[in-house]
Amino acid sequence: MSDKTVIGLSRLITLQQQLDKVARNVANQTTTGFKREGLQFREYLTKAKEADDMPSAPMRSLVAVTGYTDFSGGPLKPTGNGTDVAIVGDGFFVIQTAAGDRYTRNGAFTLDKEGRVVTLSGDIVLTATGPLQVPPRDGPLSIGADGTISTARGPIGRLRLVKFVDNAKLRAEGSTLFSSESPANEVPPAQIRLATGALEGANVNAVHEMSSLVAATRAYDQVANTILREDDKNELRKLAGEDL
Repeated sequence: MSDKTVIGLSRLITLQQQLDKVARNVANQTTTGFKREGLQFREYLTKAKEADDMPSAPMRSLVAVTGYTDFSGGPLKPTGNGTDVAIVGDGFFVIQTAAGDRYTRNGAFTLDKEGRVVTLSGDIVLTATGPLQVPPRDGPLSIGADGTISTARGPIGRLRLVKFVDNAKLRAEGSTLFSSESPANEVPPAQIRLATGALEGANVNAVHEMSSLVAATRAYDQVANTILREDDKNELRKLAGEDL
C-alpha cells in the first residue's frame, strides 16, 4: 500500500467522522435541548523517533482529530405549559436514570402515574432534596423562574440545577443526556434563572449543517476516487514489473 493510499484512507476516516457528526446534528435540529457536535483539528510537530536525541532530527507534522460539543444556548420556544422550563445561561437539570445521575438542558417535564416529576421518557427529575412526588388532587403543577415547584396549595420543592468547571469533559449519552466523571457544583437558589412555559431548542443551524453535509460528501467521494485511481496505478506497476 502506497503512502498516498494510506494518507487517503486516513482522510476518508476523518471525513466519515465529520459526516456522522453533521448527520447527527441535522437529525436532532428539532430536539429540545440538543447540543450540536463537531470535530476540531490540531496540528503539531514531533521529531522522528529514530533520531530523538539528535538536534538535527527531522520533524513530522501530525494532525489530531477530536470531537467536541457546542454548549452555547439554543433558541427559547414558548409552549405555555406550566411544567416546561428552559435554563437561562449555564447549568443543567439533574435526571435520575437506571445508570445513575445524568444531566440535561431539556426541560420538558411532566407527572407520571405515581405523581413524580419526570422527563417525557420517564426518568425522574431531581429536586434539591431528591425525587419529588406530588400529592394527588393538589391541583395543576407549575415551575417558577427560580426553579420553585408549586401546586394550588403552594410551593412543594425546587428543581436541582448544577454547573461544571469544564463542560468539555461531559460525555453525551443519547440526544440530550450527559454524564460526567467530575463532580457537579450546585447552583444556589438565588442564581437560578429559568424561562417558564418555554423550552430550549437545539443550537443547530440547519442551513450551515446542510452545507457542511454537502461539502463533506463531495470531499469523501473525491478522496475515494483518488484512492481507487492510485490503487489502479499500483496494480499496473506490479503487472509491468512481472512482465520484465
